[in-house]
Amino acid sequence: MFRKVYCVLGARSLRYARACLASMLQQSDEPLDLFLLTDAPADAVALREAMEPLVAGTAHRLTVYDQADADARAADIFRDYPAIIRFRGGHPCWRKITDPVLYAAPGEEVIIIDPDVYFPNRFTFEPTPATGLLLMWQRPNCLLPEPLVRDAYAQSVPMADHTDIGVCQFRAPLPYAELERLLETLDTRAYAHSMHVESIVWAALAEQMGGGYLDPSSWHCYGNTVTGRIARRLGRSGPEMLRKLAFGRMKAFHAGGIAKDWLVDAEREGVFADGSPRVEATPVRPFVLYPLAKFERKIRIRKLARKLGLYSVIGNG
Repeated sequence: MFRKVYCVLGARSLRYARACLASMLQQSDEPLDLFLLTDAPADAVALREAMEPLVAGTAHRLTVYDQADADARAADIFRDYPAIIRFRGGHPCWRKITDPVLYAAPGEEVIIIDPDVYFPNRFTFEPTPATGLLLMWQRPNCLLPEPLVRDAYAQSVPMADHTDIGVCQFRAPLPYAELERLLETLDTRAYAHSMHVESIVWAALAEQMGGGYLDPSSWHCYGNTVTGRIARRLGRSGPEMLRKLAFGRMKAFHAGGIAKDWLVDAEREGVFADGSPRVEATPVRPFVLYPLAKFERKIRIRKLARKLGLYSVIGNG
């Protein structure tokens, strides 16, 4: 039985996405039906040329759609949801929320991955629950920009903490009426430059839909820590930074932020070579609410760090 996996990406992501998607296809213990959802027709051509050789002769299937196809489906499926249609026109990353469901039948499994998720070991995706949402866990969160998060609190929109959107799983469809109300409540139009708005919406959906976090030791998100930033400023390379991570215990590694630029070199240097199969299901943790007091504390710390000039020492990336 094929597991349906969706990835929303542009051809520019291929510098790291090809290695990540290749790792998924090579390491999956189950046949995958991979859907790549992209932008212009030229992107679709480039993705097919890069990915079809990786699928040829395997148990997996590959389909590539450009945005025009998704637009036509959205005009029909979302015809009664103008706020969702308007949201689709924002940052390309926001279509990760709206577009995979356009290709899934009601009740069908939807697994969404970012193009910077690497699979170091033989693995299986977790069972997708009948209801609720599964997301990755990270130590902080990516709930930005600050004014839109403040607006969410002002409008009494609950959000889950620690949400990482490198991998998410649910059964189609999303709760369109609830998503419509959320996008009517939060005016995202002024933030079309910010990919992080996607995280706010997923965090709000997590509280509405229920579900939980994928096991963080198996589904690991890179943490861009202060000590790590200082180490890079002192000359430590990206692959050296990754060598200290426990890849042998991971099903997947989300190389968020700067870490995606290290993947190809790390693979070439054998950083991911010593793992073991990770084909058993792992536990799910319930979502934790993100309280306003914690958000305010984070903002105060960031402002103090900026005032003290710490970012000039440790770097921003």
